[in-house]
Amino acid sequence: MRRFEGGGDFAPLRPREYDVLFTLSLAVAHSLRLRDLNEQVFMSQPSLSRMVERLEVRGLVSRAPAPDDARGLVVTLTTEGLALQRRVGRQHVRSIARYVGGALDEEELRTLAELTRKLRTYQP
Repeated sequence: MRRFEGGGDFAPLRPREYDVLFTLSLAVAHSLRLRDLNEQVFMSQPSLSRMVERLEVRGLVSRAPAPDDARGLVVTLTTEGLALQRRVGRQHVRSIARYVGGALDEEELRTLAELTRKLRTYQP
């Protein structure tokens, strides 16, 4: 991970900001309730709330009251946020290929991708 951070893969985002945008990019309508987003990223709820506020100021996400619960909050990836997530994601994929690609053959890369997907979507 340090190689990716040091190489500027996530610029102009921090890695955790990218994780939030990436998680939202996979969600239906690019939206999640804040509590559901919190379950999928490795951050405390207060830290995530502050980050979402900063991302909203930058125009990368929007926040709105949950339609079924006024106390809840829905976070949605904006068009600008999705474009940035995709741009940063492409750079990150190129770096992964550079750092990992030579060490693994095609079958191993497919296995790694499948295992990573399983870990990312696992819900105990």
